[in-house]
Amino acid sequence: MRVRRAGRMPEGLRGTTIARPAALLAGCVLAFVVAPSRADEIPLADFARHAQYEDVKISPDGEHLAATALVNGKRVLALIRVADMKRIDLDPRDFDEIADFWWIGPRRVVYSVGKKFADLDTPLLTGELYAANADSSGRSIIAGVRNYGGFRGVAQVMGRIPGDSRRLLVATTPWGRESENLFTSAQLIDGSGSLQRLATAPMHHARFVADNSGEIRFAYAENGDLALKVYYRTPQSPQWELLFDAARGDARLRPVRFSRDDGSAYFVCPGDGGVGGVCRWDVATRKMQTLWSGTDSEPIELLDTLDGRDAFAIRSMPGRPELTLIDPQAREAALMRVLMQQFPGQDVRMDSSTADGAKIIVHVSSDRNPGEFHLYDAVANTTTFLLASQPWISAERMADVAPIKLEARDGLPLHGYLTRPRGSESANNLPLVVLVHGGPYGEHDSWEYDATVQTLASRGYAVLQINYRGSGGYGAAFVEAGLRQWGGAMQDDVTDATRWAIAQGIADPQRICIFGNSYGGYAALMGAEKEPDLYKCAIGYVGVYDLRMMYKRGDIPQTVFGKNYLKRTLGENQEELYDRSPIAHVDRLKASVMLIVGGSDLRVPAVQGKRMHAALRDSNIEHEWLYRRNEAHGFYNESHVAEMYGSVVAFLDRNIGRPAVVAGKGR
Repeated sequence: MRVRRAGRMPEGLRGTTIARPAALLAGCVLAFVVAPSRADEIPLADFARHAQYEDVKISPDGEHLAATALVNGKRVLALIRVADMKRIDLDPRDFDEIADFWWIGPRRVVYSVGKKFADLDTPLLTGELYAANADSSGRSIIAGVRNYGGFRGVAQVMGRIPGDSRRLLVATTPWGRESENLFTSAQLIDGSGSLQRLATAPMHHARFVADNSGEIRFAYAENGDLALKVYYRTPQSPQWELLFDAARGDARLRPVRFSRDDGSAYFVCPGDGGVGGVCRWDVATRKMQTLWSGTDSEPIELLDTLDGRDAFAIRSMPGRPELTLIDPQAREAALMRVLMQQFPGQDVRMDSSTADGAKIIVHVSSDRNPGEFHLYDAVANTTTFLLASQPWISAERMADVAPIKLEARDGLPLHGYLTRPRGSESANNLPLVVLVHGGPYGEHDSWEYDATVQTLASRGYAVLQINYRGSGGYGAAFVEAGLRQWGGAMQDDVTDATRWAIAQGIADPQRICIFGNSYGGYAALMGAEKEPDLYKCAIGYVGVYDLRMMYKRGDIPQTVFGKNYLKRTLGENQEELYDRSPIAHVDRLKASVMLIVGGSDLRVPAVQGKRMHAALRDSNIEHEWLYRRNEAHGFYNESHVAEMYGSVVAFLDRNIGRPAVVAGKGR
């Protein structure tokens, strides 16, 4: 389910983010920034709305589309007949919502669900799979804890075997505590729920890679020791062999897929420079060859050919998305050239296709475009618009997001993004919001539409996002440089980026606010305490304010993996943890403070915000407090998100001010 939650701590334990809009300027060269009039402002509710459509996939025969659609505030599965675009909505039972879906033959679709538990606003994945026909008939549960007549447990779709459009490859973990049930199995599942076990992993929480004939060849995972392990087996010898283990000093190597002839496999690898790369591992010789090395960033993903049997390109994003062709002669390479010419300046993806590759669902998006779906007919060479993800958002009224690069005080290269309000792209001395992403490890800001960024820009504020050390996307060494640096070098990176914006003349040094979610909420308050004269205000959103509490409260310390993660990333010295916590230094604050807290947050429990709230109150420090009992790690309810945006904008207006309306010189 593409619900954005606030930041990630350990990989696989997800968290939330927020939003952005634009300003009005035309006809003259101005001496100062002109703020949009209130009447011209885009309603904050528009930025808070959930996407009308998220995923769109075409059936193998091209006669139907399936899409996740929002109906009365609930995600349903829209089944659309291409010939006349007649739509039937499949509404899951009770409080369930559609999370994801896959065609399984030309007339049947499998879907997973999220469920709203108790009063929680955000749906949570259940690990269940259901199936239905293209006309919404024939509904049945095929895997999950509520499947009392069949497989009971958690099922996660991994993909399909090339050439087999009627079965899906799934990873399953049965419901129970028996020893063998602690390990994940790879199985093939069809629309009736029939399961065919292919392999059982040699470790917990494994992911699998199959070759083009459907044989499971790799299993990999990070277990309690946080070291990536890769196991391998052959069709002739089904016993697992530990191939690579970061715990014994091997490089972090992650298998992705096999090549067309199954003679080699693609891996994400460190690359020649250690930042990140794509390698090819020869099955016969077991030698690894580097195909692509990133100079600034890791690969985002390998793009599959339409028949699913090979990869044809590598996506990377040091700033804007880039495409590197593995096979320039591939049919898909030619198609991408055609599509990129049709949609210049956009991020273009081929999301799904018919079995013969004649019709392709094309997804188009950018920093100003939340996303559109088009149908490309490769035979007729025509493109037809289908659906817009958020049709109420006008790309022309959004602000441009510009990639930036700078150096931290110790010389480490840092990447990020700068958004100026629309119409003030060349203006200086702007009020600035430093927006710090959550995580912190492995997460990163990207060149994409972001509702929070556009909300702030629409109200006249420049927005600075920096991928501080510890962020993902720039190699293992970059992540490791952030370990145990909460309040240290990671915080200094944010400070250095802020001072860079001042030195460039972009930011008015007297009008800067720092704002973040999850770890970003920590960084907002810690930044205001560590640099009391730099920020006029700080907004902590579902933030961490007492590092000691990370070991005692929330869902992270409930597993061995989570406990080891905390030891590795935070350290265990309780005195040091307290000294690096915002709650310990409220006396240093000069900035105005706002705290935003979700009462049902399992990742960063509400007690974190409540205790910071009490510490500020006990120190007689006035601050603003926004608490919603039913929200979790990031607000989900549209009305709550709109309310939050309104409170944030009003807080910013009071503290760093809306841009002054000053007449400029005519042309």
